[in-house]
Amino acid sequence: MPTLRQKIEQEIRERGPIPFSRYMELCLYDLEHGYYSRNAEQLGKAGDFYTSSDVHKVFGRLLARQFEEMWRALGSSEHIDLIEFGPGRGLFAQDVLDWSEKKFPDFFYALRYVLVESSPALRARLNETLADRIKSGKAVCVKSTEILSAEQIGKGTTSVVPNRSQKQGALAPEVPTIVFANEFFDAFPVEVLSTKGSLRIDARDGRFVETWAQASPEELEFLDRYSVHPEALERIEAHLAAKQFMDRIAANIPRGFFIAIDYGYTREEQLAGRHRGTLKAIRQHSISADPYEAPGEQDITADVNFTALAAATERQGMQAHKLVTQSQFLMGIGEANQFADAFEECRLPQERAKVALQLKHLVTPAGMGESFQVLIASKGVGQEKVSELAGLSFGRDPTRE
Repeated sequence: MPTLRQKIEQEIRERGPIPFSRYMELCLYDLEHGYYSRNAEQLGKAGDFYTSSDVHKVFGRLLARQFEEMWRALGSSEHIDLIEFGPGRGLFAQDVLDWSEKKFPDFFYALRYVLVESSPALRARLNETLADRIKSGKAVCVKSTEILSAEQIGKGTTSVVPNRSQKQGALAPEVPTIVFANEFFDAFPVEVLSTKGSLRIDARDGRFVETWAQASPEELEFLDRYSVHPEALERIEAHLAAKQFMDRIAANIPRGFFIAIDYGYTREEQLAGRHRGTLKAIRQHSISADPYEAPGEQDITADVNFTALAAATERQGMQAHKLVTQSQFLMGIGEANQFADAFEECRLPQERAKVALQLKHLVTPAGMGESFQVLIASKGVGQEKVSELAGLSFGRDPTRE
C-alpha cells in the first residue's frame, strides 16, 4: 500500500502542481492515511491537541443550558434536532445529553442529537462512546456527505437517519434546528495567497516544493470582500471551502440557530495587522510552520475568518449576531447560578479547587477564554428572544437596552 507521501506525489505527476488546499485535504482526510482518518488517539490531552470538552464536563453542561434556552426561544417545539459537526470522540455530546436528561427533561425529551463525522475511525469511537444513546434513538451518527448531499438539515434528516420512536410521533415537515461546530472550521482546507499568486505544491527529488500560479477570480474576490490582500513577503489564507460549506448549512436551516466556536478573526482585525498568515501544523501540542514535514501525521490548521462565515449565514437569510469571546459566552451562561454546573459533584475543598482551575482555563485570557470566538446566527427567531440568550448577555448593561 502506498504511503500518503507517495499518493500525493503520484497525483502531482498526473495533474501537475496541486493547490495547497488539495494538499491539505489529502493530509487531513485521505481515507487511508489522513490525519483524521487514521485513528482517534490524536485527540485529547494525550494526543496532539485538545478541545474545550476535554478540559471539563462543564463546557458541555453550559452549552446544554444554552441549547435548552434556544429551544425555548424557538417555542419549546415538540421536536428539535441538535446537529454537531466534527464531534470528535463524542465527549461533548455525552455531556450535553447527560446534563440535559438530568436538568432539562422537557428539552431532552424533544431532542435528537445528530453527530456528523467524516472519519471512519472517529465514527467507530462515537458509536462506542454513545452506544446507549444511539441504541435508544436519542443520538445518531452520520457521514457529512450523507446529511449535506441529502440536504436534510432541518427536515428531520429522515432519509439518512432512523425515525424517532413511535411514541414521539411523526416528524414535523420542518424541525427546528440547532447546528453546533466547535473547532471545526479551522480544519477546512484553505488556499494560500501571496504577491506571487496562489500557492501550488510540486514534488522534486523526494520532497515537496512550493510554486505559484495566478490567483483565481474567486480567490481575489474572497480577499476583496472578507480579508486583505497580501503585502510583500506575506501570506494570506482564503477560506473558500469553509465559506461554501457554511452557505450549504445556512441554506438548509429552516428555523433555528447556528453556533461556531473557534480561534479566528474578523476582517477588521486583519486590516489592523493581526491574523495575517495563520497556517500552522500541530503535533503533540507543539506548533510547527512546516506543513510538509510529516504528511498525515500532524494536524494542519488555519485561524477561522469569521467575517466570511457571518456573511455566508446572512446570504442565506440568517441573522449573524455580534461576535463574542468564549469567555464572554460561557460567563454569560454560567453567572446566573455561579457555575453550579461545574461544582455539583464536588464534595471536598480540593475537588472544588481542581474544578476551579479547569473552569479558569476555559474562561480566562490566560487559557482558552480570549483566543476562541463564538459566532451565533439565527433564523425565524424574534430579535427580542435572541437578545435574551445568556451567551450573548455577559457584560450588557440592561439600563441601556
